[in-house]
Amino acid sequence: MNGHVVVTRNIAAPADSLWRMVADLPRMPEWSPENVRADWLAGATQPTVGARFRSANRNGSKTWKSAGEITECEPGRLLAFRIKAGPFEISKWTYTFESTPGGCRVTETWTDQRSRLMKAVSKRVTGVDDRSAHNRRGMQQTLANLAAAAGRPAPSTDAKPGH
Repeated sequence: MNGHVVVTRNIAAPADSLWRMVADLPRMPEWSPENVRADWLAGATQPTVGARFRSANRNGSKTWKSAGEITECEPGRLLAFRIKAGPFEISKWTYTFESTPGGCRVTETWTDQRSRLMKAVSKRVTGVDDRSAHNRRGMQQTLANLAAAAGRPAPSTDAKPGH
């Protein structure tokens, strides 16, 4: 179905640990090939329903910013947020975490919520003609990066340069 992409990966790590990695949105650039920065807004420091954040993204020479809001949050099981550009709905992202005998099954889902006008504008802003195919590749890379990082120690809690 166009405008709805689901990617699943089994990862040899506990669901709680993987959820914490994804839910720490300022770390999203470590996993996502398109996201370059994510910052909590209005005093938020962790995901809770209603918490807002800002993100910056890049595709080649194209850069853009968006705003997000956590819509669902169940530690160890589910994290969902919607993305807007100004007042315009862009997408909904959902991550589910299901414990398995070997670790966890992580499912990342993207649902396009753009209007026809926003789809046309988005092509010029992001440089992406086929957002579904582009996001499928990015989501596969995101989950591969998450799996690779799950076997490494967490970075220190010291602030990153520029943050």
